[in-house]
Amino acid sequence: MAMEPLSAFDSKALLAMLPNLPGVYRMLSGAGDVLYVGKARDLKKRVTSYFQKTDLGPRIQMMVGQIAQIETTVTRSEAEALLLESNLIKSLNPRYNILFRDDKSYPYIMFTGHRFPQIRFYRGAFDARHHYYGPFPSAWAVRETIQILQKVFRLRSCEDSVFSNRSRPCLLHQIRRCSAPCVGLISDDDYKHDINNANLFLQGKENEVIEGLSQRMTNAADALEFESAAAYRDQINTLQRVLTKQFVANESQRDTDIIACLSEAGQVCVNLVMIRAGRHLGDKAFFPQNADDADGASVLEAFIGQHYAAQLVPPLIVVNQEVDAESLAALLAEQAHHPVSILTRPSGERRNWLTMAVSNAQLALAQKLASEAAQETRLAALQAALEASVNVQRIECFDISHTMGEATVASCVVFDHGKMQNSEYRRFNITGITPGDDYAAMQDVLLRRYRKLAAGEGKLPDLILIDGGKGQVSAAKAVLEEVGLSHLVMVGVAKGEARKAGLEQLIFPDGREPLALGSEHPALHLIQQIRDEAHRFAITGHRGRRAKTRVQSRLEDIVGIGAKRRQKLLSQFGGIKGVMSASIDDLALVDGISRGLAEKIYRELH
Repeated sequence: MAMEPLSAFDSKALLAMLPNLPGVYRMLSGAGDVLYVGKARDLKKRVTSYFQKTDLGPRIQMMVGQIAQIETTVTRSEAEALLLESNLIKSLNPRYNILFRDDKSYPYIMFTGHRFPQIRFYRGAFDARHHYYGPFPSAWAVRETIQILQKVFRLRSCEDSVFSNRSRPCLLHQIRRCSAPCVGLISDDDYKHDINNANLFLQGKENEVIEGLSQRMTNAADALEFESAAAYRDQINTLQRVLTKQFVANESQRDTDIIACLSEAGQVCVNLVMIRAGRHLGDKAFFPQNADDADGASVLEAFIGQHYAAQLVPPLIVVNQEVDAESLAALLAEQAHHPVSILTRPSGERRNWLTMAVSNAQLALAQKLASEAAQETRLAALQAALEASVNVQRIECFDISHTMGEATVASCVVFDHGKMQNSEYRRFNITGITPGDDYAAMQDVLLRRYRKLAAGEGKLPDLILIDGGKGQVSAAKAVLEEVGLSHLVMVGVAKGEARKAGLEQLIFPDGREPLALGSEHPALHLIQQIRDEAHRFAITGHRGRRAKTRVQSRLEDIVGIGAKRRQKLLSQFGGIKGVMSASIDDLALVDGISRGLAEKIYRELH
């Protein structure tokens, strides 16, 4: 149920209308912008507190002074309100909420639903046909775990299209990382046994795994199958060495998250350490926005609400701040459908875990502050070198990538707030120009980018970097003049002699002599960082576009594949990549594709 906003904000009238029910409230400015999103066990009491309390912090006082209207949504429970609050914060990006941003979803280990399951790194939505373990705090933690499982249980990691078409074992079998089910070197039952042991290992039931392997070793020895017995012995030894290095928990095998919040020099860090089945999976540092004057407990409560709205909740959470543990635990338990405990004053082993998380947060904070200081030094050096009259903070850099004029792609990367802003990167497919004409390509991308910005649709940069020499800079200058942005500071970055790093020259549109900063100049280091990122982003897009174009062309060239069959193939497998990775059996399942034609398609594409 949602209440209509008042035409003119009147706090007394609004408060009189609010129910004593759980829900979410949204505070809006006169322009309709969302200032703050919050949850409440009792909407009337919670919203009233903003207008009756006298001890509000400076940030909240400023927010209250801007409120023009308040919208509320009643929910069935406080846990439902917590979930709705998190979703609204992520979608609305309120100015006064403590915000935790994480561009990537957490990675998982996936066992595919194949006859011989594949082990693989995975991000994204779940598919009921497969089995997942995680989440893990980093890609490194997933890959390390996969390496362990391959070393101990020798599970296959190849794609199904490769698996289905092998005639002999691959290198992984030779280095004892795969049992080669692709060519029948292991039976179905034995491979299923290895998969089952890997599942038990990930569930923390390593003792069951060792006991089972020991029994199989004994049975093999009794049957005089000494080679098999030796293989089981080696497997047990490898597993025991892994357990010695990887496991940190002895008193409890409960899944646990340890969360530490620290602040220093106006910067706040939340460090999350994940313990799963007694194994330390690693940690991840988060740096929230809008948390400058917030206390540690408020930051932690915001993190818990936003983080666990999208992630599985472990039975135990250990924190280093005095949060409302009982209420938070009850909310998370209702959301997770299992008991949840939050410890604020742990002892014994859990206290050691929390100390480790605090140390990680201190280290991440020190690195963040040092990095910001270094970037400020580089920015100041760049501004001095360019003799710029504006305070250079936001930089946009452009690069063009193609192969002999084929599949031309332009990139625009953004540096702001002292770091690269990945979410603001843009790629532009360039068409309608003479292939290989970099000047025309540069004009095309700049016109498309700055025509909108000149009309007020976005934020203008303080500095534009062009990856190129005088020709590209002249082309760029003409575009900026055309759209009325000739006042923007622009510099070309020309590669030095023999394209050697450190010998780059800066090219100015006003005809000044090129400037060589020198390989040790901090401003050049910043320029190189941004220029290299623009190049990476452009070439990645170009390669993807080129591969898609070439494979599409190859598909069109196959005799017997007309427009209808081609469309069916692309629809069935979700695009060119899916067709490329499909096996002959998969291709033959497509309506209108015979076994012979499937074999022909596979040969042509591989």
